Amino acid sequence: MNRIAYKIRRKLNYKTITLDGIKLNTDPDFVPRGIRKLLLEKNYESQEVELVHEAIRKDDRVLEIGAGIGFVGIACAKICGSDEILSYEPNPKMKPVIEANYALNGMRPNLRSKVVATATGELEFFFCDSVLSSSLVDRQQGAPTRVEADAISGVVEEFRPSAIVMDAEGAEIDLLRSCDLSEVGKIVVELHPHIVGATAIEELRAYLLNKGFVEKRVLGKCSLFQRNS
Repeated sequence: MNRIAYKIRRKLNYKTITLDGIKLNTDPDFVPRGIRKLLLEKNYESQEVELVHEAIRKDDRVLEIGAGIGFVGIACAKICGSDEILSYEPNPKMKPVIEANYALNGMRPNLRSKVVATATGELEFFFCDSVLSSSLVDRQQGAPTRVEADAISGVVEEFRPSAIVMDAEGAEIDLLRSCDLSEVGKIVVELHPHIVGATAIEELRAYLLNKGFVEKRVLGKCSLFQRNS
């Protein structure tokens, strides 16, 4: 059904689409091809958004790492307000897309066009043409580019999030071990065993368990870790 609907929407050259009550730009001159296809299929980041709806509450303060086109961030902002979400997205091509999508929903993003890393400074980031696989981890899909980085430890100390929403294409392993999680009550994270290996994922799960979290729900590659109160 998604395939048929995709063909119809593509033929009609949809310029916007609504997913989960959120308006998103699908202009082919504006949105990367791979992402546009998923949007027209209505199959874009549905698992992350479902976990966000389960986890995020009105009084939360959300740190989003890997904003993409802004869809998941907007879902958070609709719950707790755009002032209470800080989003990071290192790909400069995504900045106007994120801003346009927030505008379609009557909001403005609190966005930093940097990468979140284990240390502040400049480092190599590997941009992929499809955008979806861009990462701090070299996946042999794009050339390295020097980008400005904020250390996750400093960002957490400054912003003091109660929730972290993360799609870091493998960097989640180091990032979640490199900051103080004592005031974080919930983490929605896409895990990437195909990038870092199953052992690294299980070690991360054990680390979060030791920090007082339980893995409350798993949807595909996405997990919701919640503090065991």
